[in-house]
Amino acid sequence: MADHAAARQSKVRASELVGRGWLNTGDQELSLEKLRGKIVILDFWTFCCMNCLHVLDELRPLEEKYSDVLVTIGVHSPKFEHEADPQALAAAVDRYDITHPVLDDPNLETWAAYTARAWPTLVVIDPEGYIIAHLSGEGHVQGLTSLVEELVQTHEVQGTLHRGDGPYVPRPKAQGTFAFPGKALALPADLAGVDGTYLVTDTAHHRLVHLGADLETPLATFGGTEKGYADGNAATARFNEPQGLALVPEHLRQELAADVLIADSVNHRIRGLQLATGEVTTLAGSGTQRLIDGQSARQDPNYIATGADPLTVALSSPWDLVYSRTARAFLIAMAGTHQIFSYNPETGQLDVFAGTGAEGLKDGAAADSWFAQSSGIIESADGSIWVADSETSALRHITFNGAEATVSTAIGIGLFDFGFVDGPHPQARLQHCLGLTELADGSIAIADTYNGAIRRFDPASGELGTLARGLAEPSDLIVEQTHDGGSRLIAVEANAHQLVRISIPEAIQHVDEGTAQITRKSTRLTGGTLNLTARFSAPTGQKLDTRWGDPTQLKISSTPENFILEGAGTAQGLTRTLRLNPEITEAVLHITARAAACDGEPGGEIPDHAACHLYQQDWGLPVVVTGDPGDESDLVLDLRGVN
Repeated sequence: MADHAAARQSKVRASELVGRGWLNTGDQELSLEKLRGKIVILDFWTFCCMNCLHVLDELRPLEEKYSDVLVTIGVHSPKFEHEADPQALAAAVDRYDITHPVLDDPNLETWAAYTARAWPTLVVIDPEGYIIAHLSGEGHVQGLTSLVEELVQTHEVQGTLHRGDGPYVPRPKAQGTFAFPGKALALPADLAGVDGTYLVTDTAHHRLVHLGADLETPLATFGGTEKGYADGNAATARFNEPQGLALVPEHLRQELAADVLIADSVNHRIRGLQLATGEVTTLAGSGTQRLIDGQSARQDPNYIATGADPLTVALSSPWDLVYSRTARAFLIAMAGTHQIFSYNPETGQLDVFAGTGAEGLKDGAAADSWFAQSSGIIESADGSIWVADSETSALRHITFNGAEATVSTAIGIGLFDFGFVDGPHPQARLQHCLGLTELADGSIAIADTYNGAIRRFDPASGELGTLARGLAEPSDLIVEQTHDGGSRLIAVEANAHQLVRISIPEAIQHVDEGTAQITRKSTRLTGGTLNLTARFSAPTGQKLDTRWGDPTQLKISSTPENFILEGAGTAQGLTRTLRLNPEITEAVLHITARAAACDGEPGGEIPDHAACHLYQQDWGLPVVVTGDPGDESDLVLDLRGVN
């Protein structure tokens, strides 16, 4: 019980839980005093964050196994302005079927008290109220399991563990055809059997709905209303939070045995659907989340073997997809790895098409670009690709020159900047956009989700305008032709659980409600040099995998790039000294820490065929250089820090 013994030596008392209110408690306020005797995991999250959603699913089996001794508290510390809206938070708790208490922390008071620096962050508190561990990122569930086991054994003997039900009280569920629909697709008459119908991902019901022209009548459903994974017919197939849909070109339908491809987000798979038969198949994805796959713990995250069976390749939260005529492949917005993947339907080959995996906004050659939780992707009439990059509140553009693809940014400036501003692209702002469509004049309509608006970007003029507002988290858009030869929009209004028709106004609104920045407190640095350490302690029963050298790695860069004069780049080890530019006082540090560990005891050999695990976290850390010697010259981040 080495981890637990080390934790007890430091005896750091947990801070009280402070916020605006509680959800999933039956309107009861909780405190650490009320939770004394339970093992508590604080999960610092925000509902825009894909990595946070992954952790919610990772924790579910742990919560079920130890339901009588373990209480998870979701501390919702928002990134975007919209996420501080209590109604939006309540909707997110329902949407993601969260089955533990949630503290609403809109002013980041509890976040600051526990010195959280990244979403997600996990803090473990023992039954006596002492902090045992700080963990950042995903993939910690096995280490948490061993830590919880140790705490149960120790505190059972001491008599400080109290078994029994926890404080979770479920909320009533919304009733209706849809539950948080995600994306929609207009179906051609030759596939649907009738003109003017739509296929919709009924995301929180874990199914697809063939919807009539009135946008209310279900004509058919595919999959059940309970999450799962199964191929089969319309009744037996199962999905888990399906999102994007892509029409298969006619010449490929027979080869793929599918008319539509589906981004099955939580199953980390690409599925196919034949509308006439209702048959659902899996075309790509092993079902294992990419980068947490133990078998690829030493693999470059961009590496996919040529000729690899697409059913053996790990994906990560595919959110949307579209067929590109130029690339002759389906391009997939792989939200979980901040990349665009390609899937060649003729060869079955999966590849990384764009993005290094770093989270941020960086233009240039596709292979060197950065994305941030891309959640919507379309092909325009000219063959170029538009991407809704949600975490940078950005509209990205991919153009082709022969076999070369280049990424540029139409709207957006970075991870921490957003707003509701129309006008020329350098000043224009969005807030966590999720969906796109192309209008008849070649402009791009944007589902500006957290602004509750539909925006219009004109590539010719570089101007952003507003078409409609007052929507409840619109997540996708479709252009529909009208009988008089004109067109209008259909919006997927996720938080209103419906699809609605919206006229395209002749006069576009010009809105200026101001720009904003993420309200996280900047880390104050002395300047000159910065000694950076990422703490990592392998869980009990695991050891660092040193069979091929140092299994740890830091990847460090900054915005602006010249903030770091020395020490940027990728290198082994979890410590680094950075020399900072004295002429720059505000910046963002982009830090990725990785460690590979395998099952085995310290001092012993790693057994053949041992399960291996990759631990990784990305930090986008705002910093300000003060010159004050009392501020930070040493910075410690917890990848897996055990006290």
